[in-house]
Amino acid sequence: MRRPSNSPTSEAEFVPGLELSRRFYTDAVRPLLEEAAPGVPHSAARIGSGSEVLGHDTPRSADHEWGPRLQVFLHRHDVPRHAARIRHVLAEHLPKTFLGHPTNFALTGAADRDIRVMRATEGPVHHRVEVTGAAIWFNDSLGFDPAQGLTTADWLATPTQLLAEVTAGAVFHDGLHTLTPLRRALRWYPHDVWLYVLACQWQRIAQEEAFVGRAGEVGDELGSAVTAARLARDLMRLCLLMDRRYPPYGKWLGSAFARTAAGPRLSPVLTAALAATDWHTRERHLAHAYEIVAHQHNDLHLTDRVAPTTRPYHSRPFEVLRADRFTAALLARIGDPVLKDMPPVGAVDQFVDSTDALTRPRLARTLSHDARKP
Repeated sequence: MRRPSNSPTSEAEFVPGLELSRRFYTDAVRPLLEEAAPGVPHSAARIGSGSEVLGHDTPRSADHEWGPRLQVFLHRHDVPRHAARIRHVLAEHLPKTFLGHPTNFALTGAADRDIRVMRATEGPVHHRVEVTGAAIWFNDSLGFDPAQGLTTADWLATPTQLLAEVTAGAVFHDGLHTLTPLRRALRWYPHDVWLYVLACQWQRIAQEEAFVGRAGEVGDELGSAVTAARLARDLMRLCLLMDRRYPPYGKWLGSAFARTAAGPRLSPVLTAALAATDWHTRERHLAHAYEIVAHQHNDLHLTDRVAPTTRPYHSRPFEVLRADRFTAALLARIGDPVLKDMPPVGAVDQFVDSTDALTRPRLARTLSHDARKP
């Protein structure tokens, strides 16, 4: 498959980014590391931001921040000793192209953002091989260093997109013997944190499930449709959480959801709900979706069985699941007294929906902390 003609690498065959980075490390970067810092142990990986890390890259991805790139991790005491030399050797001696892709990355010209794209060069390569220490990298990426231990506050203050980015991707070499165990520790929530996050996701559904009918009843089909879309998004994220997968941000939510256990069955139901032009039809499809997800909850055996059928909303003629029943069942199973005393707001991206906040780990941590103050 050829890249589009406006791609910076239009003559190169598309190779998934993780495979490109793996081969780039093995064939081009590692020999230069041995030359620049012989005997110095390192780890190498392609983790962090980027569609290829989550396995969603396509030829379109080459238009920015995609290409032969990776992280090289050194021991903390080796960073000041060797990192600058390694960067210099790579800049001077990396091949100008690798598998047909430029290894040089140039600024796109966006005035307010450091966004780079592959561009040919005749001079030193402005490469995207990040040479750093694990503690520095994790602090920058998550707002904390998991090697110092993981607290409940750490888990809840970290957006799931960021957790997905550091646990997906691939480790090419772990000579430091630290990167693999750190990623394993972050792979999924502790059990009680998982129960709490699931409970809070059900709570979001409980708070709005009656509004599809109520808005429609007063003739507000647009408001009803917007609420249905919010509920569909919450159900998709809930299914990912049930599958022990960190929900990604909006661009990749549908792609990730399609890989869940419920995705093939639930996708056409949610699509029908979003395509409906009247609230009665919209509500009927959502009711079907609720019951599918409710059965999935019961199949996990995390709580006593909760009746998975929909019902009228009190005395009003709106069909709902009463999702708060699932919230209560999950909260009752939490043993951690810290979590038991927390308001049911959940992890930070269950109550914050600002990209600018969720992509700044320290800001996300501040918002999460403030949300739990008495």
